[in-house]
Amino acid sequence: MTAALAIAFVCSGTSLAAPTPVVVASGIPHEALFAVDFDGATGYAVGAGGEILASTDGGASWMREETPTRLAMLGVSVRGERALAVGQMGAVLVRGADGQWTEVQSGTEERLFGVDVNAQGIALAVGAFGALLRSTDGGLTWAPSAPQWAGTFKDTAGRLGDFFEPSLYGVQIADDGRAWVVGELGLVLRSEDGGQTWSVGHAGESAVDGVDPTLFGLSVRADGVGFAVGQEGYVLRTDDDGVSWSAIERPTHANLLDVTASADGTVLATGMRDMLLSRDHGRSWTRVQGADIATGWYSGAAQPGGDAAPLVVGNAARILRVEN
Repeated sequence: MTAALAIAFVCSGTSLAAPTPVVVASGIPHEALFAVDFDGATGYAVGAGGEILASTDGGASWMREETPTRLAMLGVSVRGERALAVGQMGAVLVRGADGQWTEVQSGTEERLFGVDVNAQGIALAVGAFGALLRSTDGGLTWAPSAPQWAGTFKDTAGRLGDFFEPSLYGVQIADDGRAWVVGELGLVLRSEDGGQTWSVGHAGESAVDGVDPTLFGLSVRADGVGFAVGQEGYVLRTDDDGVSWSAIERPTHANLLDVTASADGTVLATGMRDMLLSRDHGRSWTRVQGADIATGWYSGAAQPGGDAAPLVVGNAARILRVEN
């Protein structure tokens, strides 16, 4: 990595104005929201007990929607009129044109952590023990699409065994079929054909002193610049559309659970008791302070369309807007 891309941590109190978290919505302590996604002004947030919240105004207000399950929903995606949610026991919910959520068969009982759908109706869902599912009809039917895992990781300590299947946590698919998946041991997969075939963009290893950190979330921009975040402040950056990835100097040692990156250079990374904002494409970072960030967790981040500030969701069903 060149010196120009070296990461400088910018603490509050510098000449840069500190980002301000604004509480948009809040529930009770035992509630939780795990993921959020937007397409323009339309967004959905999902969480414990099958809860789904909907917004049509860029996240300014939210309404609870009826769902057919009490299983926790852990991932959500919206693209045009299509909206999908995934969660425990391989649950997949599809929102129809009538505004109703319907459960469909996914073909797996593994916990699903993430989902994304593009304008062509190609959807990918990822989950525990190597679960990687693909749909070509907007999420109505699904088929396995995982690569062969043998040889993906270096295993000098012999910890992984012959049948190790990494859990996968984050997924993104573009309208042209480019797709990316992140998971255990610093894994990043890349596809150029809508998830039919996969190549390894980055993979960690198992060694005597432990295993490389897990990646939980990613965000790749249309110009090919992207970020993946994970355990202990682990952050990878790509400048070539996910073909290759490099670790940057860690801006925190907290577990980072999700990230969203915008074309204007804004990058927001959120996680356990920490949240970081960059205004310069990830070259420097400012800690977001306020609300309950220092004591709670926020596991989902998304950027509504237009000039709206990014949003995060997390503990106590809280939704924060991070004013940039």
